[in-house]
Amino acid sequence: MSTELSEGQDLNELGEQAADGQTTLAGICSGATGSSMASIAEYYAGKSVLITGATGFMGKVLVEKLLRSCPEVKALYILVRPKAGQSMEQRVGDMMKCKLFDRVREDNPDFHQKIIPISSELMQPGLAISPEDVEKLTACINIVFHCAATIRFDEPLKHALQLNVIATQQLLSLAQQMHHLEAFIHISTAYANCNRKHIDEVIYPPPVEPKKLIDSLEWMDDGIVRDITPRLIGDRPNTYTYTKALAEYVVQQEQDKLNIGIIRPSIVGASWQEPFPGWIDNFNGPSGVFIAAGKGILRTMRANNDAVADLIPVDVVINLTLAAGWYTAVHRPKTALVYNCTTGGINPFHWGEIEHHVMSSFKRNPLEQAFRRPNANITSNYLINQYWILVSHKFPALIYDLFLRLSGQKPQMMRIFNRLHKAISLLEYFSSQDWEWNSENINMLMSQLTPEDRKTFNFDVRQLNWPEYIENYCIGTKKYVLNEDMSDIPAARQHLRKLRNIRYTFNTVLVVFIWRVFIARSQMARNIWYFVVSLCFKFLSYFRASSTLTS
Repeated sequence: MSTELSEGQDLNELGEQAADGQTTLAGICSGATGSSMASIAEYYAGKSVLITGATGFMGKVLVEKLLRSCPEVKALYILVRPKAGQSMEQRVGDMMKCKLFDRVREDNPDFHQKIIPISSELMQPGLAISPEDVEKLTACINIVFHCAATIRFDEPLKHALQLNVIATQQLLSLAQQMHHLEAFIHISTAYANCNRKHIDEVIYPPPVEPKKLIDSLEWMDDGIVRDITPRLIGDRPNTYTYTKALAEYVVQQEQDKLNIGIIRPSIVGASWQEPFPGWIDNFNGPSGVFIAAGKGILRTMRANNDAVADLIPVDVVINLTLAAGWYTAVHRPKTALVYNCTTGGINPFHWGEIEHHVMSSFKRNPLEQAFRRPNANITSNYLINQYWILVSHKFPALIYDLFLRLSGQKPQMMRIFNRLHKAISLLEYFSSQDWEWNSENINMLMSQLTPEDRKTFNFDVRQLNWPEYIENYCIGTKKYVLNEDMSDIPAARQHLRKLRNIRYTFNTVLVVFIWRVFIARSQMARNIWYFVVSLCFKFLSYFRASSTLTS
């Protein structure tokens, strides 16, 4: 069914077409059933794969999984740009030295020969791919995995539009030139339509026609765009979710020309099982919050204890992505299939439970040189949260910075807390409410896999044990993000005991100070104090007498 639209078409009519385009699962596919098809690994054997965003968190896991579980894959072409003074070759070399690839390295020390970097820049016309590389890619690529995107919630709208929408358009244009392309898989986000409470596996009408928005913003300077951004994004919380919704529509427009699948992961976290539990390499999303809590920096966070924390392990997302690539290429669905890759509706876990397990994990396996003992609390009340920010964040930061100044060092604690508050404020929208995601396509895809593929490419989150996962996640931040040695845990525990003793001493001194300043100098305060003490004494005496009579 064609979804080509005239520029003046009403969005309500567009919504009806989008909903109508998502046909029933029974009639959506052509071809044989999964039982007579090649396995996932067999399908990828001899295939050339193009991956964008391969040096990012999810991209690296995708590259590793393809090399390890589909060892006969022919070649992985990855789009890379020079960054931070590093050349394209240096970035790829550093990526392949990562611990993530240890298992692949053991099986095949020459795995790097299958990785072919292609110089590219998503901000440039044509993705800045040379004519020679374009010719090479169009001649050999069989599958495209589009993982590249800006995931910054506060990205300026023009920049987010360029990276998430225009770059996607240009990649789709390149894909249409590929002579042997069998599937185009686009990584979106489960929050692309977060302005809805119930989200089906359909592509919803865009908030605005992408071409009109691109043309309009082209002549505006950054100041004007910044001023009108809140009105443009409307009831969406940020430019990230806004532009990802536009990108889904852009991808859908090509479903008559390409075999398309769209993956919508929720909050992507550390690995569950592969290549080993707890692998994580960044401070993004919950990882930075966990580390701040483990270091004793974060003491309060505004969230709903009863809201579902829709975390999804990165290896689950990648396994689903590869399975969707196989299904899309083999079965060639008539319309773009969307997969809501979430846990909330299948195996829910709440923010209050996460708080408990994160604190417990970091007390058992403390981080080195913690600022304070881990003891963060979640509250949904704005005033209570602001009070604790003042008492537990800003006041200690001011004291610590004063100490640093007096000792001739540069103050830094207030700057750290300000950055932390900004990061947490961007997450509040997602930690304070629930969504319901439909997962029919996930279940359908799982039913198409052989028993062996279900084990090798496992994306069944019903099997996920949350307390164990959170424990591994916290240990992963310690080992892989902070590069701390697990053998130093006894010293870290000793440091926590030292902090506890300092806290007890400080509280004792504070009580004595309050006594000397307020109570010892006032007859009324002394009378009140003696009255409270006498009540406590009488209560204890009554309790003892009751216990004796009972015995």
